Amino acid sequence: MYKIADLYDLEHSLAGEYIGQFEYPWEALKGIKDFILELGPTLEERFPGEYEEREPQVWVHKTATVFPSAYLGAPCIIGPNTEVRHCAFIRGSALVGADCVVGNSVELKNVILFDHVQTPHYNYVGDSILGYYSHMGAGSITSNVKADKELVIVNNVRGCGTPDGEPEMIETGIKKFGAMLGDHVEIGCNAVLNPGTVVGRNTNVYPTSCVRGVVPESSIFKNSGEIIKKK
Repeated sequence: MYKIADLYDLEHSLAGEYIGQFEYPWEALKGIKDFILELGPTLEERFPGEYEEREPQVWVHKTATVFPSAYLGAPCIIGPNTEVRHCAFIRGSALVGADCVVGNSVELKNVILFDHVQTPHYNYVGDSILGYYSHMGAGSITSNVKADKELVIVNNVRGCGTPDGEPEMIETGIKKFGAMLGDHVEIGCNAVLNPGTVVGRNTNVYPTSCVRGVVPESSIFKNSGEIIKKK
């Protein structure tokens, strides 16, 4: 439940083909910047007259709304009908899809947001991929570096990925890794997604939760000891 095919409908992102070349979503993190730099100059050919390069390596769709107080760091792409609201801080290496919300005082860094993603209030999202129609409640954040600065390991302690149901530890080989949210994931207010968190499709995470490891799809995460399947 942590592979790309398990988490994402790749039709809902300009990065679909790029992400699809990998097996695990975190493998795409290292190349996000280079991918945006390659994609940006092709937007005019692919979508004639729809995007404008407002600053060097900053491409914004003409239907997007970017508040004057927002900061767009290069390289980044902002998709159609997306709102980048008051004091949003896009540090760079961010591909934001169509019909998204990047809200008040939200910070993005090295991320892919699929279409219809909402990060509307005081969110930090770094080194992460957020799937189609995923939503982060106010104040919820991704923690993308371990306290000991060691490489991130994905802890599948709930055994939802092995045939015999045994826990597994998946070495990622990377130091910065926030969270992978599948399509239609709901993260409650003030939740913290610890490094290496993977949340399956259609799952809800309770407010103020501290989440770690793999959370199965179609579940409700109440706390680390109580995860129930949706009916």
